[in-house]
Amino acid sequence: MLCALFALVPAGCAGAGALGGGGDGVKTVTVAIVSNPQMEDAISLVPEFEKAHPNIRPKFVSLSENEARAKITASVATGGGEFDVVMISNYETPQWARNGWLTDLQPLADATPGYDPNDFLPTVRDALSYDGHLYSVPFYGESSFLMYRKDLFEQAGLTMPAKPTWQQVRDFAARLHDPEQGRSGICLRGKPGWGEVLAPLDTVINTFGGSWYDKDWQAKLGSPESVEAVKFYVDLLREYGQPGGAISGFSECATQFGQGNAAMWYDATSAVGVLEDPKESKVAGKVGYVPAPVVKTPQSGWLYSWSLAIPKTSENTQEAWQFMAWMTSKQYMRLVGEKYGWSRVPPGSRASTYQIPEYRQAAAAFLQPTLDAMNAADQRKPTVNPVPYIGLQFVGIPEFQDLGTRVSQQISAAIAGQQSVDEAMRQSQEYAQTVGDTYREGSR
Repeated sequence: MLCALFALVPAGCAGAGALGGGGDGVKTVTVAIVSNPQMEDAISLVPEFEKAHPNIRPKFVSLSENEARAKITASVATGGGEFDVVMISNYETPQWARNGWLTDLQPLADATPGYDPNDFLPTVRDALSYDGHLYSVPFYGESSFLMYRKDLFEQAGLTMPAKPTWQQVRDFAARLHDPEQGRSGICLRGKPGWGEVLAPLDTVINTFGGSWYDKDWQAKLGSPESVEAVKFYVDLLREYGQPGGAISGFSECATQFGQGNAAMWYDATSAVGVLEDPKESKVAGKVGYVPAPVVKTPQSGWLYSWSLAIPKTSENTQEAWQFMAWMTSKQYMRLVGEKYGWSRVPPGSRASTYQIPEYRQAAAAFLQPTLDAMNAADQRKPTVNPVPYIGLQFVGIPEFQDLGTRVSQQISAAIAGQQSVDEAMRQSQEYAQTVGDTYREGSR
């Protein structure tokens, strides 16, 4: 399996320690990342890092989101040692830190001149910490909001409320859905994966008053509130969503909306990096941004951060940190803005980014909506009633990677019309209860 994985890297099949022998004192730092646009920008800017650090040579393993989650988790959990730097999130970080799998980054961050870890947005910094110490550092952070075509709304005589409800969104989607013109009313994720369809869907479940578990670890995916939320989402996507909804993830929706093929899109705040780049997007300058739609809760956005961590097994800790410190620094943010345009700067990580005059000007349409969404996200109070877990678009327990994947497959099958929502939620409830029982037994 490892040989197959490292076919993606020129270095061949070897552990990170073996890769470190670059000759002339050069250390190779092997970095596993998710192949999102912001990460592709980072790879293209690596020559700038190497100019200042000629003794360090980053080598990237760039993977799709679902593949990255599986391979990085397998490597770190088993102590495989093939990666010096891994891209993880606020889901994995506190759990893996508790397990002793990650290097404590707080001493390294505090000792690096100008790095300023206190500059990270508080919600993100807290989400990436364990016992008050950072165990991963944010490359970018995101919440979620609703994006809509201001020009299409104006043409149709529609006004987007400052804080829309999901029913209002459904009504707008019905009005603006025009398959003959190649335009869907809304774009939503339907692709299997706990980080794909479940990311937006969980926020819908939350605001409808549903949850994964009650405070006693009784599964609640089969509750009326959770089932109603899933039916709403599935029906909205099937009736007014994009073609191929069951296989659409973030990247597919970014393409659909960015090419002008959808009137609305509910997804990550980080999407602005693509949408507001006129070289990449046909809708740049035409998009409005409002908070995640609600039903019963005052807000319903998620909180997520793609971040960088060092597995305890790395033999190149200092070199790995130097690369990570560059990729998550204040200077890197400026470098991206000056090289590729200010809309491409990784958002939602550093407060200082939002004080850069050029960025404030370029980000005028989405700057405040992004900050508002990031600051409002509360991982400890995801839904109407108290729950025993932390997480807005995930359940912060180790079993969720498998559980979430299984449930997402049921939901995607319902979106594809292969089964009803009731059937999908009955099976999902059984999956969730099996996991919940282990926590109920452990609390006795």
